[in-house]
Amino acid sequence: MSNTFEIFLGTQPGLEPYLLAEAVEAGFPAPVAVGGGVTFEGTWDDVVRANMTLRGAARVLARIGEFRAFHLAQLDKRARKFPWGEVLKPDVPFRVEVVTGKRNKIYHAGAAQERIERAITEELGAPLSAEAEVVLKVRIEDDNVILSVDTSGEALHKRGYKAGVGKAPMRETMAALFLRACGYDGREPVLDPMCGSGTFVIEAAEWARGRMPGRARGFAFEHLAPFDAQVVQKIKANWRERETVLQFYGSDRNVNVVRMANDNVERAGVADLCTFKPVSVSEIERPEGQTGLVIVNPPYGARIGKKKDLYALYGAFGQVMRERFKGWRVGMITSDGQLAQATGLPWEPVSAPIAHGGLKVRLYKTAAL
Repeated sequence: MSNTFEIFLGTQPGLEPYLLAEAVEAGFPAPVAVGGGVTFEGTWDDVVRANMTLRGAARVLARIGEFRAFHLAQLDKRARKFPWGEVLKPDVPFRVEVVTGKRNKIYHAGAAQERIERAITEELGAPLSAEAEVVLKVRIEDDNVILSVDTSGEALHKRGYKAGVGKAPMRETMAALFLRACGYDGREPVLDPMCGSGTFVIEAAEWARGRMPGRARGFAFEHLAPFDAQVVQKIKANWRERETVLQFYGSDRNVNVVRMANDNVERAGVADLCTFKPVSVSEIERPEGQTGLVIVNPPYGARIGKKKDLYALYGAFGQVMRERFKGWRVGMITSDGQLAQATGLPWEPVSAPIAHGGLKVRLYKTAAL
């Protein structure tokens, strides 16, 4: 590998523009949006910083090389010559995932996987394990064997603070990008009237305080050959949180869910900025002080709640927004356009569909009411 190589930041298709905006803001060199994420040319230091500091990236892959192979014997031979020791450690377990298409000469993913695994175990000596945190991701495309390593390990939405989640949880990384898509930048209050485990509220509060999203977890890059612990220490030492007087609000009619949100916010270290209350949508009060953003991920009817009952819920939400939240903006994620219209809110042109939990959802948002 050269000093710089392609780094891929993954996200849900449809959210790429917002992850790109974050990567630009964070100063990564010349990032470009592609299907399912953002790429840029960077170094191992950039890999570490991306994992630790980006709120919206779901995972970070490092492109470690590629070669051409037209049949399995050639794949085997070239895999044995590849300098695996520059990235993998001989004493750290690994596993291989292969994706290939029918247009390649090598189209059997399982056979390709076996050849690469055997080449690494026999040439480098690294042990194979189905549970390994170090994952080599191989894509065979137009007879090119493209090799990447997953540097994140557990998906990056697992920040390390959330013990409890609701029925249909919003991943923290997606929540951060939806907040950004609504124009949030850490300088205004946020309210979620159907808060579940508190994801939107906690993400917004952490952002306002400037907390590092990856501060409390480990990463797969710690088990790779180029890993330098001093880089992690330097990023942590140079990171600055900031004071904020903003407050963040969540409510839910389920008392147990509110208790769970309170536990999560304590672990996240932003409990002083957040208030969670067990109240129904029709009882939400507008907070004192400056206007801000109301963001909500209500039930869609596809998994939670019957659709007929949901019309009343969406209608009540829209009425409360129109009557009590003048000057606030509203963002809503739902898979059902009819339910969105039932709010009676003046939605701007709607976003591209985004995959979420096996459904296609869209972000509906308003200007200041």
